[in-house]
Amino acid sequence: MTRTFDAVVIGLGAMGSAAADALARRGARVLGLDRFAPPHPHGSSHGRSRVIREAYFEHPLYVPLVRRAYELWHELEQDSALSLLTRTGLVSLGPRGSEVVAGARRSAEEHAIAHEDLTPREVRARWPALNAADDADALYETRAGLLAVEECLTALQERARASGAVLLADEPALGWSADGSGVAVRTARATYGAGVAVISAGAWAATLLPGLRLPLQVERQVVHWYAPREGAPPLTAARCPIVLWQPDEGGVFYTAPDTGHGLKAALHHGGETTEPGAVPPPTEKDEEVSRALLARLLPTAGGRLLDARTCLYTNTPDGHFVIDRHPDHAQVIVASPCSGHGFKFAPAVGEVLAELAQGRRPAFDLAPFSLARFTA
Repeated sequence: MTRTFDAVVIGLGAMGSAAADALARRGARVLGLDRFAPPHPHGSSHGRSRVIREAYFEHPLYVPLVRRAYELWHELEQDSALSLLTRTGLVSLGPRGSEVVAGARRSAEEHAIAHEDLTPREVRARWPALNAADDADALYETRAGLLAVEECLTALQERARASGAVLLADEPALGWSADGSGVAVRTARATYGAGVAVISAGAWAATLLPGLRLPLQVERQVVHWYAPREGAPPLTAARCPIVLWQPDEGGVFYTAPDTGHGLKAALHHGGETTEPGAVPPPTEKDEEVSRALLARLLPTAGGRLLDARTCLYTNTPDGHFVIDRHPDHAQVIVASPCSGHGFKFAPAVGEVLAELAQGRRPAFDLAPFSLARFTA
């Protein structure tokens, strides 16, 4: 095998772009491949904004990783001269004992994250647009904010190219093989050789890793943007923070303040199972569900629908990431799927993937993200 590159990255969404950037900045000869031209609307790394938060309700183990991500997003902002992160604050809201609030409080207390425990009356007084129920529990963190998705991907890719990476759009990987000398990745145009491969293909990961039989499920999520109701002011960050709300019936509904495109609203999980490349477009039923929840949480926000888009979650059974070496081929690293909560971590995960690819030991414990947990 001719080793043309040190590393080939398959999939240039958030994780793949960050991995290509981190490897190239460490002096590696990097090839990146994507089936589309990122940023694009067909996968998981699009939709104008993504939330970054530190009081992580999913599990405290993510807090050190997101703290590193904050540092690296700031560094990328400085290098790119783009505005990538807007601080807005975030309210976690739900019934007493709800996962979204209790989990955030657990992370905040375990990692000494600055936060406020608020009563429903205090929530309504501070943000009059928020309809906090009288029996609700609430936690507020000031450091949370919104990442500009497309700008983040563009900045990562431009910095990677400036460091020598070759990033090829509209060139899907059709397959790969590995032996003692490295990895060969085949596309319709060529076969590329490299010392190591990083497979970060998101919703397409299972098709590139058929032998592993990963128990992944691709979930269709629909995101809506709304104008305020007639006569109501826009819900900018000055008037309302990000909200993670767990209604009585379970599930999580989130809203992000208006940054120029309307208030963003969506369910976090609970979507239908789908196949990448054959995702149904947004429907009136999707909007009905979103509007009904918005009417309960932020009644003045549900004006004219401005936009609706689909996004893909590639879920593992336990909701945790996949970051590990292929069990049969140590020179192949499997990265993501991220179960719908990965974007914020991208530069930190990219750093981890670069360390793995170059034979170094990452600073973070990757045991919770191992492939072995699926076959234990």
